[in-house]
Amino acid sequence: MALFQLNFTSKYLAGPAEVNVIMPDADFSKSPSEFYGSGKKYKALWLLHGTYGDYTDWIRKSNAELYACEKQMAVIMPSALNTNYVDWTTFAMGHNVYSFFFEELMPLIYGWLPVSDRKEDNFIAGLSMGGRGACVLGFARPELFKAIYSFSASPKELKMPDPANPFAVREFNLINNFGGFEGYKASPLNLLRVLEENMEAGKEMPDLYFASGDKDPIAYQDFLNFHAWAKEKGLKADFFEVPGFSHEWRFWDLCLQDALERFAPSDKTPVFEQYRKD
Repeated sequence: MALFQLNFTSKYLAGPAEVNVIMPDADFSKSPSEFYGSGKKYKALWLLHGTYGDYTDWIRKSNAELYACEKQMAVIMPSALNTNYVDWTTFAMGHNVYSFFFEELMPLIYGWLPVSDRKEDNFIAGLSMGGRGACVLGFARPELFKAIYSFSASPKELKMPDPANPFAVREFNLINNFGGFEGYKASPLNLLRVLEENMEAGKEMPDLYFASGDKDPIAYQDFLNFHAWAKEKGLKADFFEVPGFSHEWRFWDLCLQDALERFAPSDKTPVFEQYRKD
């Protein structure tokens, strides 16, 4: 396994960018010059962190390195503060994560590292805020990704925040960032609207996967609501309701194993297959 830590000044973040990248192990049946000079391009998993997290979370709190190397996949893990992976123009000099991802990070990875830019080789996933971010980015540019997998987060109807909610400050700031509630509803965060528009336009969507623990006080009800919405709208997606787990890293480590098995299948049964909801 090779772990790259990228630190650079970003145009779109108006400041430093921090990204971890896992690359596959060298094949010792080949000489180093043969392996590194082969020109091979690897499949890529764009793996996003949750609220309060950063580019080190998946390295420190899961077995991401082990699983990625078993699948011979590149894993790209950027920092995004608590932005919900949208352009936050009202923060300092602007912290535009949405634009950074498409206009700066993806070209950097494809240009500097042996990573495939083909749709069929690119996958995006994340936990909690990062799961929503995977949907924000994946729904906006479905032509770039083969699959989207959201762990402990589901699209939901946008409403004015409850001030008692611990995340209400971010939601009010987001509303202000988009110029008011109508602008907020017109933003990429209105995932139900974006999905409906894509379906009406006949866009080919990536494979969609959603997983939630049934003890999760933050994500489970949204998961149930979105599952019902998807069935009503005829949206093709896979849902996995996993008993006994809350909003926790033990669950997200299992989610990552399930995702990688689906993205790079072997003869193994994916971890969550037994928990599939009809």
